[in-house]
Amino acid sequence: MTGAGGPAPLIVTALLPDDLQARANALRQAHFPPERNYLAAHVTLFHALPPSAEGEVRECLARMVRDHSPVPARLLGVMKLGKGTALRIESEGMIALWRELADRFHGLLTPQDEHRPRLHVTVQNKVSLEDAKALQAQLAPQIVPRDFAFAGLGLHAYRGGPWEHLKSFRFRG
Repeated sequence: MTGAGGPAPLIVTALLPDDLQARANALRQAHFPPERNYLAAHVTLFHALPPSAEGEVRECLARMVRDHSPVPARLLGVMKLGKGTALRIESEGMIALWRELADRFHGLLTPQDEHRPRLHVTVQNKVSLEDAKALQAQLAPQIVPRDFAFAGLGLHAYRGGPWEHLKSFRFRG
């Protein structure tokens, strides 16, 4: 990525449907430490693809959304993150797309991105264990498992905290 801030690692996300995105954003706004909450709710697939691969990543994502319909998924409930809380998601279809991208960019992946992701949306992070456990107990009965479909894939540049949105790719296959 050679935009205003120069080259930056690329982040690939799975896009939530609008209703789940709004709910996750509201939870994040209410429970994420405000001094660190500068991102919208998101599901990260890759944390740091090299900026030199941006053109190839864009082409790959564009092909994937052209060839695939919205990807089925299931919100399972609350997920413990140690000193944080997340919404746990399951989607074999999204993991298959992740695997395809991981194979395509083999040799360019960081150790973190070489491992199958645990799909989730972080709504609280870097708080005390007690605060995390309290929120998990509060949210557990409120987060009802449900099916949904991922709407697409997102591409971002990491800017040392805030992300620069580069493009959203919507499934249309």
